[in-house]
Amino acid sequence: MNDPASEKAGEDREADAELLKAIAHAARLQILTALVQGERAVGEIETLTGIAQPGLSQQLGVLRKAELVATRREGKQVFYSIAQARLAAARAMIEALLPEVSTPGRRDDEGRGDARLHEAGSPDAAPRTAGRGDPVKRRGGAAVFARITG
Repeated sequence: MNDPASEKAGEDREADAELLKAIAHAARLQILTALVQGERAVGEIETLTGIAQPGLSQQLGVLRKAELVATRREGKQVFYSIAQARLAAARAMIEALLPEVSTPGRRDDEGRGDARLHEAGSPDAAPRTAGRGDPVKRRGGAAVFARITG
């Protein structure tokens, strides 16, 4: 017997995964970042991102299909903007995955467990070392899990 409620939940998860997949692509993230300041024509997006046609058209098509961008036509020009509600839905989905529980070993200023990760370069972030006391260089916002040295 199939449970209609669990089938619906599975379909919802599939749609959620498709939304996140649409966002989780370097070129599409670059396009969305270019649209953060507001509506832009395709030529402006191409200039800002360095993504040439037809790749830009393909990635804009994926974003349109995922309803992450809105379009407006003015003569022959097409303007794109971020679909705020859809991006907010993706944000809410991600936030729902973040537990509000304490993480053992992390302490905030009052001695309680704290799930927040310290930003690289923040005053309270402990410097990491490469084993011989040499500081590890931090890169962007990406996590570095392992480093192999020869």
